[in-house]
Amino acid sequence: MQRLFVVILFLLVTVTGAEAHSVEYQIENRGLSARFFFLPNDPASYSSYEIFRPGDEIPYQKGRTDKNGVASFLPDGPGKWTIKLIAESEHGGHAASVDINVKEGLLIESFSKPLVAAHTKFFVGAGVLLSVFGIWALWTARRAQSKRKQDIH
Repeated sequence: MQRLFVVILFLLVTVTGAEAHSVEYQIENRGLSARFFFLPNDPASYSSYEIFRPGDEIPYQKGRTDKNGVASFLPDGPGKWTIKLIAESEHGGHAASVDINVKEGLLIESFSKPLVAAHTKFFVGAGVLLSVFGIWALWTARRAQSKRKQDIH
């Protein structure tokens, strides 16, 4: 009986020691994600990025985006976090830098947008006005040219 007790005790100690070397995990519904893309259907897949904590010069996290161009991280405090990304395409390297303001509770308060995205209406309006001016200038120049030809003959 004593021998059986020693064997059982030995097995318990051995199994418990083996569990200490296993990899455990926990799935949580938290964290922040940013999707990077060239066009809506052209993600910046497998692009390298660095994430910086507020005020730090050494990256908090380094990695590559997934096949959909997504980089995810779990901030450990509020403040302005920065993601710097370098994406390769057929046209060479492209860089992006995004500032994300994280508030208490580790939720997104705001984030920086590229100049074009922040002022889309202005750029569209300016494009339309320049196009109308270009058509008007071309029409006026051709009309003046044809009038000169009529005056010569």
